[in-house]
Amino acid sequence: MKKKQLLLAALVAVATATGFTACSNDSDDNSNTSGGNQIDETNVVNNDASALSLVNGVYSHWQPLSSSFSFIIELNSNKLISFEGAESKEGPLNSRFEQEPTTWYQVKIFNHLLLGIAQDNEAITTVTNSLKLGKVTQNGYNAAVGKAKFLRALAYLKLVQLWGEIPVFTEEGGSTTERQSIDNVFTQIVKDLTDAENLLLDYSGDPRVPSKQAAQALLARTYLVWGDNPLTAEQVQAIATTQTDPEFTTTPARLQKAIEYADKVISSGRLALDPDFAKLFGREYESNKRNTNEHLFTIAHDGDKLDAQGNHQTHCSWTYPFLNGENGNGYKQNHTEVADDDLYDNWKKEQPNDKRLAETYLVEVKNPETGLTHHYYSPIYTPINGKGVDQSYEDAENLEIKQNSVDRIEIRYAEVLLIKAEALVQLGRNSEAAEPFNQLRRRAGIAEVSAPTFDQIKREWDYEFTYEQFSVLNSYRWKNLISSVQQVKNYKHFADNWKDKQTFTADQEAYFQKVHNHLVAKYNNVRGKHYRQPIPNGLQGEDLGIAQNPGY
Repeated sequence: MKKKQLLLAALVAVATATGFTACSNDSDDNSNTSGGNQIDETNVVNNDASALSLVNGVYSHWQPLSSSFSFIIELNSNKLISFEGAESKEGPLNSRFEQEPTTWYQVKIFNHLLLGIAQDNEAITTVTNSLKLGKVTQNGYNAAVGKAKFLRALAYLKLVQLWGEIPVFTEEGGSTTERQSIDNVFTQIVKDLTDAENLLLDYSGDPRVPSKQAAQALLARTYLVWGDNPLTAEQVQAIATTQTDPEFTTTPARLQKAIEYADKVISSGRLALDPDFAKLFGREYESNKRNTNEHLFTIAHDGDKLDAQGNHQTHCSWTYPFLNGENGNGYKQNHTEVADDDLYDNWKKEQPNDKRLAETYLVEVKNPETGLTHHYYSPIYTPINGKGVDQSYEDAENLEIKQNSVDRIEIRYAEVLLIKAEALVQLGRNSEAAEPFNQLRRRAGIAEVSAPTFDQIKREWDYEFTYEQFSVLNSYRWKNLISSVQQVKNYKHFADNWKDKQTFTADQEAYFQKVHNHLVAKYNNVRGKHYRQPIPNGLQGEDLGIAQNPGY
């Protein structure tokens, strides 16, 4: 226990230090990392409201991560590149598969998830003691501890997906430095989510509040990930220096559990697809303002007012909205960029009538202040990540980069349907998968199928969830990280003679030279070791005492 207490003290201490900026020097993404007041055995909450407030403090570790997840999950794929500052900065390093233990996004996410877990543990202990003392009611305990276990499970799920074997410590003990097996980590996640399922109330229409159905949805996700047999450290070591993907295998019993939990959400009758995909992203649509009940769980952001963080997902993909060299404006590069025109072109060729395409990739945008239209397609620019732009009201493009206030969607009902469809297909029950699968296709306005194939399932994840922080996690599951990343060799600006195909201004040529360099770097640098992220340093650069992943 002494080692545990020392590490937790170190984590808490470094969390109060001044952080780095996530997108630019005018960003406030890391300015509040303290996690609120620390508690001990003597600080027992006195009522239900204070019990819930104690657990809500854990969100201080989730809000700074809303866009940071994209700087790993999307940049470590064929879909996104980053020109966030100098090429030596953290975004470009992830974009080129050059991340190290000192790379800030890895440091930030890993440490904040651990800090959140530590705070969950403290809250569970304190609220449990308060229940025994009669300070909180059973309902108050259920709400607070159910939320704490839900958030702890989600943190462990992110950690195990990105880093593999990790330490597991709860209010009952455990080491903060000794790595546990993959199965042990998933066992803890399932235990927490099962407890949360039993403690939490049914979905009430407010996705900011964890619910019974949100816990069931995460259990479905957990069993799908676990059912696809995540690689062990030994398996990663065997391919760490190669450009060979490992074999894809499954555990059918876990896939069946994924179906069962997805069915619990579906049969509850409390969730549904919003009939209009375009209405899922933006301030006017968050917190279920449309009463369509698709958002299952979201992380709240208030526009840098109270949480002092903001959801910079919009800021990073829309940093300089109209500075692309057109209409007499200057030329600057966004912090995250669509990897190349081909991501838009290939989708349009495959599914020209897909209603989701125009929301996912913006190829032209009208500036509401000037009335001028700006284009995002070579030789001017690459398309814009449309989900990173709040399109829900007039002048959204100009206002959102200042306010950063769109809630981050962690899980929505569409994922539950696709989880069920995929698990059925992996079990060879393709015709059964058609019903949940086709619900997504009907909304998108594209052809339904009688028995989706595994390849169609994989492509549907792209159509429905591109830039929603699934890319590398799905590649890890499907064991196609290297082959999927190396698809960039077919992109327009990968070839050495890319300049010969169009005419560029000097600014445009410099921009697309960067695009070319990043695509080539992705192709050349991706290795088996990238099935894991490097175990990072602490927030102040200290060694956390956790054994490093293979290849780093």
